[in-house]
Amino acid sequence: SLRVWQRVSLLLSGTATAGYKQWLPNTNFETAANWEEGRVPCASDAIHFEQDKVISVFVKSHHAVKDMYLPLNGEFILASGAGFAAFDGSWDPGCDSGSAAQFRDAEGLSWFDPALWQPLQQDGRLFAVDEERVPCRYDDVIFEPETSFRVNVDSSRSMIHLRSISLMGQTFTSTAALAQYLRGPSAPLQFHGNSTFQVTGAACPDKSGCVCGNAQDGHRICAGRRCPEPACPSPLRPLGHCCGVCGAMVCLEFTPDFDLQQYRDRLVQTFLNLPQYAGVHMAISKVHKAQSFLGVALRSSTPVIQIVLVDERSGSETGPAAGQLATDILSDIAQHGEALGISSGKMEVASGTGSIFSGQTGISTWRRVLTGTVLGLLCGLLLLGGMLFLYRRGTLR
Repeated sequence: SLRVWQRVSLLLSGTATAGYKQWLPNTNFETAANWEEGRVPCASDAIHFEQDKVISVFVKSHHAVKDMYLPLNGEFILASGAGFAAFDGSWDPGCDSGSAAQFRDAEGLSWFDPALWQPLQQDGRLFAVDEERVPCRYDDVIFEPETSFRVNVDSSRSMIHLRSISLMGQTFTSTAALAQYLRGPSAPLQFHGNSTFQVTGAACPDKSGCVCGNAQDGHRICAGRRCPEPACPSPLRPLGHCCGVCGAMVCLEFTPDFDLQQYRDRLVQTFLNLPQYAGVHMAISKVHKAQSFLGVALRSSTPVIQIVLVDERSGSETGPAAGQLATDILSDIAQHGEALGISSGKMEVASGTGSIFSGQTGISTWRRVLTGTVLGLLCGLLLLGGMLFLYRRGTLR
């Protein structure tokens, strides 16, 4: 059943904050990339929509149509003044081909494709690992007003968690309000797959940051990804990233006093703004890192702050600036780590020359645990020895 709806433009209200991600593709009639011929059909063309493909199409303007073959299940959403009229056969400059115009299939556009999302209001020197390019559980998602779309939301989870989602100019901050929209006629044409959305309206409650939450769908995020040939023989593999990188990684253990946003701002203002680091790009976020003890991997994991540093240079020059920045970050932690809420830091560097080296500052978690355990045992032995001494003297019974 083909439905035609009349919609007026609605603008997104509210102040944009960090964590906004916008869906890039659309299924608009006037988008040239949506047609196999790479151009919008003109009046003398025969327009074809595949009959067995479900589709939602936003139409922004008025079009003369000679022939149009419609899908069995779909909708046209008409902006104010938009519509279709029968072609009267008059001459139209630049429209004398009379060819078939085929609308592209949008079924394969996946929610978990990082290339289909764009962060809004992000510093150009900052980037995100692939799992965090897809909306995270505390992100705000925007589908641009006056656009139609078709998204596959197949997931390893039954629910995709979000802070808010904006659809057709309406912003939803609760699951109950969104449920009304999802029960409407347009939603089944816009979203398909085995998952749905849970919207909380809440920001991350932890000042040390929140883990993105896309790890379960990491295989979907990296599916079909062609990684470029790394410029270094032994690239680093950041957690949540599909490809190896040449540059540096810094892993931080933190205390309850750590503030991720403040520390990100500190790194940008203190280091990235320096001329020698003009080409360095940084990703920083909280991730879950698998624990190990004496080289044996454990089932548990611990939250850490991961910093990924890459620079724009190529070949044998890849990595020096990133490596130097990692060294400067560890030096800064050695001096100010306690005040910043950082208990330890460890870095790894992979450069174009093939060298990989690492460094560490502070006391690692396992060393703290081991030290505490040893001190506890010594105190226990001293107490037991003292009691035994007093018992033998008859003072203690």
